[in-house]
Order: sequence, then C-alpha cells, then structure tokens
Amino acid sequence: MNFLAEPAQPLAAAPADNDITVMTAALMQSRQTILPKRLAEPGPDRKQLGMILDAAATAPDHGQLLPWRFVKVPQAARARLAEVFGAALVKRDAAATPDQVAQAREKAHRSPLLLLAIVDGQRGDPDIDLFERIVSAGCAVQNMLLMATALGYGSALTSGKALKSAGLRTLFGLAAGEHALCFVSIGTVQSRKAARLRPAPSDFVSTLSPDGGTAAGF
Repeated sequence: MNFLAEPAQPLAAAPADNDITVMTAALMQSRQTILPKRLAEPGPDRKQLGMILDAAATAPDHGQLLPWRFVKVPQAARARLAEVFGAALVKRDAAATPDQVAQAREKAHRSPLLLLAIVDGQRGDPDIDLFERIVSAGCAVQNMLLMATALGYGSALTSGKALKSAGLRTLFGLAAGEHALCFVSIGTVQSRKAARLRPAPSDFVSTLSPDGGTAAGF
C-alpha cells in the first residue's frame, strides 16, 4: 500500500516565513534521539507505518537501484533476536556473566516498532559504490525518523557488534553483498533528556577558494 503515490510536485518559490517552510524547519529541529528503553507502546499503527516507509522511498537513489531494505521485527520474533544478541556477546567475550548476557538479550525487546536497515553493496550497477549506497540508505532512514517525529513518536538508531555476527546474518537472511546497517526503533516517548545543542553551519561548512584551499563558513 503506497500512501504517497502521487508524483512529487515542485514547490513554487515562496517567502522564507511561509507555513511549509516554518513547519519543516520546526519538524527537523524537533527530531531528537530517544533511547529505545524510553520508547513504549503504542507504536505506529499499520497506516502510520506505511507513511513512515513511504517517506523512506523519497530518498535519493542513484540509478534507482533500491540498494537498501528494511526488515520489521515483530514482538513474536523478538525472542529469536534476543538469542542472537546473547550468543554474539558470548562469542566475543567468553567471560561474559549471566547478567551481561541477559542485558544483551533484553535489548531485543525494547521499543514497540523495531526495524533492521540493510544495505546491498552488490545489487545493480557495480559503478555505484558502497559508500553512495550507504548515503542513500542513510537518507531513507532520516526521512523515516522525520515522519515518525511528525506523527508524534520518538525514535532512535542503534548499532553494535552483533550487527556483524553470523547469527544475525542468518536470522535476517542477508545475502553475500548485504550489510546490516542499524536498527531503527520507534514508539511513544516515556521520558526524554534536554535537547542537545545543534552545531552551527560554521562548524561544518567551508568555501573553496579560487586560489586553492578553503575558508571557514559560507
């Protein structure tokens, strides 16, 4: 089911203080990472999940490779994921205590909605390298987080060494050229920390000089 099936239409030029601009800026500034342990039921319903996934589909995709995919992990499958997390820890650290293994397993049961983001480094045109495919996947994930924020949910990305484990690759059926990128968690915010200070553009932008070198700012 595609909830954003209409072709994208260019927005007409408008003053910077128009409603769409203000709302978009406010949405982007309000997005905040909420740890999965602070996300509870209810999570997105089926229609809302469709909107979140349709947002992913608007990501840039050079060559229209669709070099990424997502796997939803429903509650009924969380125990299998917990087994993978626990086994991955034991394989990395044979001295892991039962409490540490239990903590690793418990992470599989956090947040109402859990998806694994997967990027494919081999699908389609070989001239489109893995880095470009990861950028596309990252844009898809960010769009999902923004849509989740617009719907009133909290969200987070999580990673960890278990993503590279053989057990996880087997559980999710990853092909030889696929890589587990991160987990996406979405749910209702139970508590949050104060928003962090965002970097200013001058912290990450410079301008190339015609004479060589770069100067800070834009």
